[in-house]
Amino acid sequence: MTQLRLGVAGFGRGFMLMRPTLADPRLKIVAGADPRPEARARFAAEFGARVHETLASLCRDPDVDAIYLATPHQFHAAHAIEAAAAGKHLLIEKPMAVTLAECAAMIDAAKRAGVHIVIGHSHGFDAPIAAACRLIAGGTVGRLRLVTALNFTDFLYRPRRPEELDTAQGGGVAFSQAAHQIDVVRTLAGGMARSVRAAAGRWDPGRPTEGAYAAFVDFEDGIAATLTYSGYGHFDSDELCGWIAESGRPKNPDDYGAARRLLQGARDPDDEAALKNRTVYGGADEPKAAAGERWHQHFGMVIASCERADLRPLPRGVMIYGDAERRFEPLPPPGIPRAEVVDELYDAAVNGRAPAHSGAWGMATLEVCLALLRSAAEGTEIRLAHQVKFRAA
Repeated sequence: MTQLRLGVAGFGRGFMLMRPTLADPRLKIVAGADPRPEARARFAAEFGARVHETLASLCRDPDVDAIYLATPHQFHAAHAIEAAAAGKHLLIEKPMAVTLAECAAMIDAAKRAGVHIVIGHSHGFDAPIAAACRLIAGGTVGRLRLVTALNFTDFLYRPRRPEELDTAQGGGVAFSQAAHQIDVVRTLAGGMARSVRAAAGRWDPGRPTEGAYAAFVDFEDGIAATLTYSGYGHFDSDELCGWIAESGRPKNPDDYGAARRLLQGARDPDDEAALKNRTVYGGADEPKAAAGERWHQHFGMVIASCERADLRPLPRGVMIYGDAERRFEPLPPPGIPRAEVVDELYDAAVNGRAPAHSGAWGMATLEVCLALLRSAAEGTEIRLAHQVKFRAA
């Protein structure tokens, strides 16, 4: 088997969440880049890989076939263009970028260089979502008519750098969290959203960005979707998923309020940024991997309402509520979490197969995120112009 030689750019929270996936035997981590010396030392020791201080140096590494780009949102475009010019395939964390013009430039750069872009991880990759899609495509449940998506988390109260609380730089839930939820809904509904009507909330002056939203998305074929998200750390929708966390690991409900308690130790934005550095990869307080059995990842409660059944993807499978009975279709637990991401990246970089979660797909998801913000600001319905159909990889 040909191993894809991977470089990692950015050792923050995204990389920490992706680490178990990068253990896939189809990948070989050969290099990484991060400005923090403590993170580079940790990376070199863990993976036996070369480390670089800058992305430019990583891009010049001749042993790197592809780069997992997990740098801050506002740098995605410049970093992706630089990596593509160096001939590296790209796995780019969501959101793809912070403007549609940046997305278009990234797509053009990859096309000129003859490399592929995969946008992810997003929860549109999750195996239970794919299983629900297969049920819909099979026709036994009738046509999809409505998607209901709801997620309540403590997102806004996890330690943040100042730009993560600045919407203009890709901060807040519209970029970091709506990208997941919109990907899930677009995947189930076939991708072709037509318009967005939304409201968004900034309820805490100390966290001056969007912390919640509610949106109505209209799709082709008469499909409608409602999306609700709150990151204000009160209700936890993992309660609706059997106390299995987004990561697929068990969650202790007695840890209620942990994010806010941790944040109380930060006196100002610089102190909070330092706190974040201590709690990410290579930091003094880097959290240990969650224990317990592993199931599939999820992004809150999702219900796909079809003509003859409601489908509810869950961490262990799909619940089917039909006309005369309800039944559960289980999925085996994942061997490698998020292996679906590696499926697409490997197929693209090694086998030359165009990915489903391509640059065009990532741009379409970002268009919905931006429309959500614009609709909330203007109080109007926003029509969409850059949508693409979902094609299973």
